Amino acid sequence: MKQSFFLRNNQIKQNAIDFIRSLETRDDKPLMIEIKESKRTLEQNSKLWAMLKDISEQVVWHGYKLTSEEWKDFFTASMKKLKTVPDIEGRGFIAVGLSTRSMSIKDMTFMIELMTAFGTENNVKFKEVLPDEYQRFAR
Repeated sequence: MKQSFFLRNNQIKQNAIDFIRSLETRDDKPLMIEIKESKRTLEQNSKLWAMLKDISEQVVWHGYKLTSEEWKDFFTASMKKLKTVPDIEGRGFIAVGLSTRSMSIKDMTFMIELMTAFGTENNVKFKEVLPDEYQRFAR
């Protein structure tokens, strides 16, 4: 059994409380309740990949032309201050722990702001305007 509540107002909060009270509890089969921020929105994900495409087409970084996926890793590593380790053959380094899949709305907003600042500093012309939905989450 899985149930999710998006706590946007007191009525939804009360519905969640009522649901929890209705659950049967057993010592041998405990249930887990997890409270966490919502993951990134589909709009944020679309915005992310549009921006990554623009950056990959317009920026050469220290002589390297990176793919959108490589730029995603670049920004994620920068944002999360990730550790780098030598690759298997010892010819380069990789950042470990890269993932945007489970980023919260807040983290994804920060990532997009980081990319916007980077793009501005590197004369990237972004093709898309921020949608109203993204603007709402950015506040």
